[in-house]
Amino acid sequence: MFHQMAFPTPVSVHESESSVNPLSPKMPVAVIGAGAIGRMHIERLLRHADVSLAAVADPTDAARALAAELGVPCFADPREMLDQVRLGGVIVATPNSTHADIGIACIERGLPVLMEKPVADTVADAQRLCDRAAAAGVPLMVGHQRRHNPILRRARALIADGLLGRPVSANVMATWLKPDSYYQLAWRRQAGGGPVLINLIHDIDVLRFLLGEIESVQAVTSNAVRGFEVEDSAAVLLRFASGALGTLVVSDAAVAPWNWDLAAGEAAHYVQQAVDSHFIAGTEASLTLPRLNVWRYRGARGWHEPLTQERSAVHAGDPYIEQLRHFRAVAEGRETPLCSGLDGLRTLQATLAVHEAARSQRPVNLAA
Repeated sequence: MFHQMAFPTPVSVHESESSVNPLSPKMPVAVIGAGAIGRMHIERLLRHADVSLAAVADPTDAARALAAELGVPCFADPREMLDQVRLGGVIVATPNSTHADIGIACIERGLPVLMEKPVADTVADAQRLCDRAAAAGVPLMVGHQRRHNPILRRARALIADGLLGRPVSANVMATWLKPDSYYQLAWRRQAGGGPVLINLIHDIDVLRFLLGEIESVQAVTSNAVRGFEVEDSAAVLLRFASGALGTLVVSDAAVAPWNWDLAAGEAAHYVQQAVDSHFIAGTEASLTLPRLNVWRYRGARGWHEPLTQERSAVHAGDPYIEQLRHFRAVAEGRETPLCSGLDGLRTLQATLAVHEAARSQRPVNLAA
């Protein structure tokens, strides 16, 4: 329940983890949808130097109790909130099927939007939302927060700088065990509630961020462990426009540490494991993530020669905090979205293609 959660007291500029301009007032932000993801955004808003929580829109009693505890207004109707509260931006964390309509309501009022992933539940709705944002000239960001992790920012820079040479392959493991209680909610046992659209979409977005556009998708899925309508496992083969290949294995029914959530330590409610989950190989070197190990030759090259291992260090940071800093900068026209609406659309398209490819048992061409 919301009222049982401990939320930190808002802190001063000097105490916050991020700062755009310590002399400028915080940008007021509303959160639409006060479920688990909405609460996560609210918690970050409360300790951020650059943005503040101005209002909540959610029709539930729990949301009203939360808003009362935090001293902000709560609205059952998000459009009423948009019309009554002075805002600099809006975070939308509602059910996927509502994303497009709520996002468009914000855009019609000239309000920048940070849309939780996925950008919408269908490609058509995602396109409709992106088109409206572009026509209105209103910023639309999508909450693929891993792009804001310093680890992935460093990895992208290393690849762009040519350290790996030409990228050849990427291998991603996304395997962990969700408890039986997770699937007590009926929607999680139905199509769209499985690990492909809930979890693997993040890894597909990471590969797009690092390696560029995906050209085709092949996949197989299985529900052999739990027997639900929805998959519990999938194996995916990607071909990138560059010619690089990628494989991804996802399962939330396997006892294993090889997934970004456990390996990267982004969230305190996961016990971090000292492993890698993403492996990228190129013609000059290879890179593992999240530990940023670089493998390459220092002398003669070839499989009989010794490889050297180095680690590229970065300062740890909360990607959600950095995402909020970036959201304000985008809203104020100082930065362009690191994950735009179009990025969210293309990631959604590639992720939905996993299910399409598994059903048809044929490759899905995204370039057409």
